[in-house]
Amino acid sequence: MVLSIFAAAIVLLPIALASLLFLQNIFKSKWSSDSYPPVAATIVGHILNFKRIHDFYADHHYRYKTYRLAYPTHSYVYTTDPANVEYILRTNFTNYGRENFNHEIMADLLGDGIFTVDGEKWKQQRKLSSLEFSTKILKDFSSVVFRKCAVELSGILLEACRTNKIVEMQGLLLKSTMDSICKVGFGIEMNSLSKSNSGSEASFARAFDTANGMVLWRYLDITWKFKRYFNIGSEAILRESIETVDDFIYKIIQSRRQEISAQNGNEKPDLLSRFIRLSEEGPEKLSDKYLRDIMLNFIIAGRDTTAVTLAWFIFLLCKNPGAEEKILQEIHDVVEENECGSLAESISMFAQGLTHRVLDKMHYLHASLSETLRLYPAVPVDAKHVDSDDTLPDGYGMKKGDLVNYVPYSMGRMEYLWGIDAKEFKPERWLENGVFQSQSPFKFTAFQAGPRICLGKEFAYLQMKIVAAVLLRFFKFEAVEGKEVTYQPSLTLHMNEDGLNVHIKCRSDNK
Repeated sequence: MVLSIFAAAIVLLPIALASLLFLQNIFKSKWSSDSYPPVAATIVGHILNFKRIHDFYADHHYRYKTYRLAYPTHSYVYTTDPANVEYILRTNFTNYGRENFNHEIMADLLGDGIFTVDGEKWKQQRKLSSLEFSTKILKDFSSVVFRKCAVELSGILLEACRTNKIVEMQGLLLKSTMDSICKVGFGIEMNSLSKSNSGSEASFARAFDTANGMVLWRYLDITWKFKRYFNIGSEAILRESIETVDDFIYKIIQSRRQEISAQNGNEKPDLLSRFIRLSEEGPEKLSDKYLRDIMLNFIIAGRDTTAVTLAWFIFLLCKNPGAEEKILQEIHDVVEENECGSLAESISMFAQGLTHRVLDKMHYLHASLSETLRLYPAVPVDAKHVDSDDTLPDGYGMKKGDLVNYVPYSMGRMEYLWGIDAKEFKPERWLENGVFQSQSPFKFTAFQAGPRICLGKEFAYLQMKIVAAVLLRFFKFEAVEGKEVTYQPSLTLHMNEDGLNVHIKCRSDNK
């Protein structure tokens, strides 16, 4: 009986709060300032549309450039206005941070990493990261890793060609980028693509994905603190997943400290080793917990974003064969190929030829990847905490404690930003006389902008261009009919659980 009452309370609590909010909004509208953004929906609509959440945001953006979703304690403000985005990310950067509400939601998984903090911790990590990302040793090491992983992925696809099996590409790409990011980040071989990989590495990857989804749910679940306290439901799943993640990460950190101590000055190129070395040479040694936070933020930035973008890229090319042909022609025009024995040997030799100089000539490929990010941004919505009352450039007021979100997914679909063909995949919009032309980062927000602009942007393009060039040169992808491709709610724009199912054919030497 007690359990039944408890269960009923859990179900009715959100409904009661939503009803209270509805009444609150009715009365609030009589006294609130006209400058406050219009209410487009409440928590009820937010929850009911969770599975199509980004289109839910876009639906309202077709009516309002800036609006708010009302919650019991504060409002979520959403904007697609580039002037507002620039104001939030650069002009008045210090008033729009990540700590407080965002930090509280994300800290159990991402701790005090660069995505969750502001102030001195953010400055410290930004400085350390910017120094490392600018080094030639990391660029060269990353290039080698990206080529190797692209060849390994191609080996899986070759086998699929021979056996005529349907392949789910998003899953393979996530495994491939997990391998590459852990090699660059930790200096370890994850072997995610290996059939024999069923140990701690596989458990870590599954737990990390699960925790990612559970953290996003917290933004909509007003009972998450209650569930965390009693360790029930989604919060129990999150806690168990984080324990698995932590066990894996801490073992690597401790092992690497021992290796570095025994090496007597021999430098390793991976980021974890370099962070440990820098912290030991600096005034303050970084704790294992802080290193754990830094590296998990690095993984979520470099693994998920690249993989899901490549998956959406292949999906779009399946629907736009004309663009695929143009990319393929560009590849043949700029890459010098030598005859080899087997197809596997040809793939390996081709990958080695993808130098920085060669990749810089692939303007149409670069435009196609940018067009993919415009329509399917890896981070579809980004929230900032309003630290004090303010007014945005469009005249709408912000109240302390609100969350203001700029919405890359919606922005890529706005005709007032991209023209009447905004929903079409059109790489040519990025080209002028065949040369790639950048757009304002406050209009094309896939990599953020201002002081928080993504440090790994060039590395992301480097990896995506290497993988895309190798795969398109040697394989033809055809989407499986009858399989709907949609996204699933997550911090990054993953496809749904079915992913991207494709038939694969090997291309002949002449295409």
